[in-house]
Amino acid sequence: MFGLDHHIASLSTGATFAVVCLVAIALGLRHASDPDHLTAVSALVAGDEHAGPRGARRLGFAWGLGHATSLFVFGVPIVLSASYLPESLQTAAETAVGLVIVVLALRLLRRWRRGELGHGHHVHARTRLQAYGIGVVHGMGGSAGVGLLLLAHIHDHAEALVALALFAGFTAVSMALASTSFGWVLTRGAVAARYVALVPVIGAASLAFGCWYALGALHAVPYVL
Repeated sequence: MFGLDHHIASLSTGATFAVVCLVAIALGLRHASDPDHLTAVSALVAGDEHAGPRGARRLGFAWGLGHATSLFVFGVPIVLSASYLPESLQTAAETAVGLVIVVLALRLLRRWRRGELGHGHHVHARTRLQAYGIGVVHGMGGSAGVGLLLLAHIHDHAEALVALALFAGFTAVSMALASTSFGWVLTRGAVAARYVALVPVIGAASLAFGCWYALGALHAVPYVL
């Protein structure tokens, strides 16, 4: 999705501070549509079919806040000194993102296999603190690339910091919206009736994507995002 990000970020070239802020917000709102984010959201929310849109929104927002925290923490050095994580740490962070998705997928598939999903079963919902922690790990991956896209055309440090804060904050908003939408879909009649049958499909797809993402970060398979 970096092609679209490049296009959005280029709108801030030579623009006023207000436009820079709008570009940062637009980048944040688009961020949740990355494949790894959508996969993580689906695996996270699918584990609690009783959460509904409201519960899914809270879970997604907590995850998004964790993601935003990492983006801001790792983005500040980029703003102030153009300092990035060493390549080895960037690789480790991207690999960790893939492993997080794998763990979420395996947890979902394990609960499905044990018959813990579906009506009449007690739901061990993931807490918002856990979701926040997952978001922190997820946000570490790709932080340098995102920072470059957002800050390449902003030369004033103060403006860049504000733009980074807006970008990070609206990634949390976008992830809350994505999880709310997914939670809403799961509660619709036809989908809700087939929820248990859909879980292994969601879990298997998430597992395959997570494995590919982790291996791609290690350059073991073609890696194009």
